[in-house]
Parts: sequence; C-alpha cells; structure tokens
Amino acid sequence: HVFDLVLLDVNLPDRSGLEVLKSIKRDNSDVGVMMITAHDSSQVAFQASKQGAESYITKPWDNDKLLLEIRNTLDKSRLQVENIQLRRALKRFNLPNIIGKSDKMQKVMDLLVQVAASRATVLITGESGTGKELVARAIHESGPNRAAPFVALNCAALPKDLIESELFGYKRGAFSGATNEYLGLFRAADGGTLFLDEVTEMSPETQSKLLRAIQERCVRPVGATRETPVDVRLIASTNRDPHQAVASGQLRQDLYYRLQASVLEVPPLRD
Repeated sequence: HVFDLVLLDVNLPDRSGLEVLKSIKRDNSDVGVMMITAHDSSQVAFQASKQGAESYITKPWDNDKLLLEIRNTLDKSRLQVENIQLRRALKRFNLPNIIGKSDKMQKVMDLLVQVAASRATVLITGESGTGKELVARAIHESGPNRAAPFVALNCAALPKDLIESELFGYKRGAFSGATNEYLGLFRAADGGTLFLDEVTEMSPETQSKLLRAIQERCVRPVGATRETPVDVRLIASTNRDPHQAVASGQLRQDLYYRLQASVLEVPPLRD
C-alpha cells in the first residue's frame, strides 16, 4: 500500500521506531513520517531528522497542534513529491542508451525513473530481444547506488544445478572441483544491483533460496555453516507471462509476489 503520512512512535514493543523509520525511508523515500515520543530529547530529534523524518512531536500533545503538524508535514511531503516528479521528468530525457518517443516507451521510461529512486525489487517482463537488460542497467545507473557494481546473470545460460553456487558462492572443498573459495554474485554485487535474466529458468529449490536471500538480506555459500549479510538490490526479468509461469510451476508464487513490488513491461519494437 502507498501512504501519505506515517505517525511513528519512537518506543515500540519489538524494536526502535528509528529502525522502522530507516526501513520506511529505504523502501519509500516519498512518504512523510512524523515521529512521536514521550521524551523531548534533542538527540532523538536529531537522529530522526537525520534519517529523513519530516517532523517530531512529544507526548502528551495538544490535538490542535498535532493536526497542524500533520497538515504542515503533508504540505512538505507534497512539495518534495512534486520536486521529485519534476526531476524524474528531466531524468527521462537522459536515460543511458534508451531511445523512444512512443507512448508505450514514455510510460516505460517514466516508471523506470520512478523505481530507480528506491531500492525495491523490480521485475522486468517482455519478449526476448526487447532490451530487458538495457532497462535493468538504466535503473541501476539512474539510482542512488550507480557507483556500486552492476552484476548480471543469464539464468538460462547455466545448468540449473550450477546456478546456486554461482549466486551464493561456495567454500573450498564444498564439492568435487571446489579447490578455492568463490564469493558468488550476491556478494560481488554487494552495495549495488544484481540482475537475474530469465529468472523462471531457475529450479524451484534455487528460487526458494533466492526468496530467503531477498527477505533476510543474507546468503549462505554452498558448504558454509554461517550466513553472510549482503546489501543488494535485485532486478529480475522473464520473457514469459509471470502469471502463466506461476500457474505452470515455473515460478514460485511467493517469489513472484516478492519480485512484483515494481513491474516494468518492455514492449516489442513492432508495438
């Protein structure tokens, strides 16, 4: 769901509101956040502002003051969104290596610039040859982590039993022929973007491990006993209809729901 404003208490039962604030701003930088606390602490206010909170109010509050703060925060958020939309419109004309003036391509480029601003997972659909990797690279190069690595893997080009070790790496001696430790593509893309082309070509078992890596933000190399944290933005693509791929068992439903945070459909040239 998309929200206009979040009222967020600093003291929550299970974790700090500042941690939640960080997660909110990482996944959706546009949403306005008003922090609420029982302690008028300048240090907490500074940390909240540093992590992107638009305003700050202490308990107990006056309802009129609270409503005024809400209105001011919403106004501030709307101005920020308008500013971002203007910048996106300008960026659309500077996308690397993508040319297109048709209505369909304009929609793709508008959405591309929009999703590039966040770190959310992206699923790119379209026929073979429509430029899905080009779109993935443009998302990376238009995003906040453009200086970090962009790592791509064509899942259809590797035997299914090798994709797991390619993605997650392996320890020395994990299997016959593993004479050295291999980091894997997740760790190679740490801080940047990992693009998985034709993700439906993965086995269901590897898809399950991929889902866990996305959810937990960590990977376990083949032969290892411990998981390694990673900070990777995942972009996947498929030339199949994702709904049909789920129905036929080629794409796990839970993985599809995780990937479909943003979906870009790249039209064929004939359209």
